[in-house]
Amino acid sequence: MLMNISDERVFLVGYRGTGKSSVARLLAHHLGWQWVDADEILEQRAGMTIRQVFEAEGETGFRKRESLLLEELCELRRTVIATGGGVVLSGLNRQRLKAAGRVVWLTADPPTIRHRLEKDKSTAERRPALTVGGLAEIKELLRAREPLYRAVADLTVDTTGRAPEEVADTIHKSLNQG
Repeated sequence: MLMNISDERVFLVGYRGTGKSSVARLLAHHLGWQWVDADEILEQRAGMTIRQVFEAEGETGFRKRESLLLEELCELRRTVIATGGGVVLSGLNRQRLKAAGRVVWLTADPPTIRHRLEKDKSTAERRPALTVGGLAEIKELLRAREPLYRAVADLTVDTTGRAPEEVADTIHKSLNQG
């Protein structure tokens, strides 16, 4: 689906390890926009890692913080926003994403995601295991979340075997063709 470059914001959604933060930075550079990482902002404001927020407040507390932050991020202009992987779990968040800008769903196959997460040392320290861990967790959560990502996506880009620069270029071309 083609997108219009005049949209005020672009949201990148997808499972952790699909490249949202890396691609957001590069896409924003292409567009001459700013970019933000929702998880980083949430951690800064909480004074804790996401793992620590989950431990202190449970998933419900974390999701409440995430929803409040998304509401605020939906007001930014000329911004590429890398969302948290579970932002689509809330129906209200899905409505906000669709209403506030263009939504790009970044995908990757489970082995690629696992490999990327294993390479990223901060993942284990900052992110909670949400179910059983490893490839089984990735497959389980992808199965549950894929319909939600699909429901909000204006564009889907597979990042498997692709450098973040190539993914950002693909999205930029789609934006410019709108």
